[in-house]
Amino acid sequence: MPSAAEGSDTGTAEVPDIKTEEEPGKRPPGHVRETVVLVVLSITAVLTAWCGFESSKWSGEMSIAFSQASSARIEAARQQGIANAARQADLTIWGVYVQARAQRDTALAAYVERRFTDHFRVAYQAWLAQGEPTTGPFKMKEYVPPGTTEAATADQRADSRFADALKFNQRGDNYTILTVLFALVLFFAAASTRLARSRPQWILLGVAITILVAATVTLATFPIDF
Repeated sequence: MPSAAEGSDTGTAEVPDIKTEEEPGKRPPGHVRETVVLVVLSITAVLTAWCGFESSKWSGEMSIAFSQASSARIEAARQQGIANAARQADLTIWGVYVQARAQRDTALAAYVERRFTDHFRVAYQAWLAQGEPTTGPFKMKEYVPPGTTEAATADQRADSRFADALKFNQRGDNYTILTVLFALVLFFAAASTRLARSRPQWILLGVAITILVAATVTLATFPIDF
């Protein structure tokens, strides 16, 4: 009789291997949505950093413009002081001249006239050419004491730089506002991954993409400061 061991050997059947690997190419549920979320978050992060960079650059330009406007104001005040001092000196000499003429002291009048400053002499001669109107030489357009032109130029430069500073400040604020919009994109995109159902997830993701597109189009219209 054959032994039990021999019967066991001859009756052994081969067991087929069971494949446990998933079919290649099959994606897990939500793979497309997660990829879109990743792309949205990546783009938003880059654009947010860019907005922060531009905002800081325009803030720096604003500070420089305000500083230059302040310096121009100081220069305008200094030049105006020079003009006022020259006008006061001319007024003093003119007072002596008028008194000499009133007293018919031609020698003193001639003496004082020779000491007129160059800028006042131009206005004085124009005043004589117009028949000595009662307004006096100081009202003549030819009367331009030193520092007058420089003060006006400095004032114009100060006004221009002050206007530039306000413009730069607004540009920096615009970039800051965009960072808030991009923060909303990050919020909606991240919130979409926490919902259980697919439809609400796509709705929040669609809102995020809409805000991202609108903010990006707006960003493209802003000036750039390198």
